[in-house]
Amino acid sequence: EEGDQTMVLVIPEIFNTANLDRQSVELRILVDAAQLAQLSLVMPLLEQTLIEIEREFRETEPMFSLVIEDVQARSQSYLDFLLPGLMAFTLMQLSIAGSGYNIIEFRRKGILKRLFVTPIQPKDFITAIVLARTTIVLTQLVVLITFAVLVLDVQIIGSFAAFFFVVILGTFIFLNLGFCLGSIAKTQQAAIMIGNIVIFPQIFLSGVFYPIESMPEFVQPVANVLPLSFVSTGMRDIANEGVSLLAIMPSLIGIAVWLVVSYVLATRLFVWKEVAN
Repeated sequence: EEGDQTMVLVIPEIFNTANLDRQSVELRILVDAAQLAQLSLVMPLLEQTLIEIEREFRETEPMFSLVIEDVQARSQSYLDFLLPGLMAFTLMQLSIAGSGYNIIEFRRKGILKRLFVTPIQPKDFITAIVLARTTIVLTQLVVLITFAVLVLDVQIIGSFAAFFFVVILGTFIFLNLGFCLGSIAKTQQAAIMIGNIVIFPQIFLSGVFYPIESMPEFVQPVANVLPLSFVSTGMRDIANEGVSLLAIMPSLIGIAVWLVVSYVLATRLFVWKEVAN
């Protein structure tokens, strides 16, 4: 009544433990309903304690018991989770910078104008950039993954062939987006601004540093359809879970869609004469 107690358990004055196995005893609980937070914590503990006391007096065994067993095939560190996402982010940066920024630099130096008057075909020029940048991306990622495995003890349990297949597809997507960037932006400053608009949202929304499932629900629909999300998820599933390409078919479908979309945009925006000028 004075408010100095949250809850008081009242035990009857006549309390015969000998008859507990044949009858129930009514226990009164006096509570201060104003302190709901404390009551929500205390009540489950009290109920569990009373159950244990009842079991001891009536000498009965619990019907069920829970045994928790760790069935995880291997321990996975945060570095194991992080590496595929970082590699996906690295290939995105290298690809967009390698195609988009290079085209702008070639335009600034007049190289594209000189190439325009030569017999070289646009497809040959694009193919050369794609092959060169793909080689650079693969080389840097091989160095990164070698360092992670040998020095940081990161575990890759999936197929390296499947892993780098996803890497190559992702590289093609971001090379195409880089061509779009180089075709739209006329200066390095404009390219950096547009590039940041493309790159930075994907850093935080594509599951590079933490799972997409841990993001707010209203963000997840957008995060799940970003190109980097499909690439990083596919790479992570192969590296961490050891699954096959068939098992990551949703990611491969998303990658294929983005590959087609980015290629169509690149071919529409990259007009040799206009880009050269």
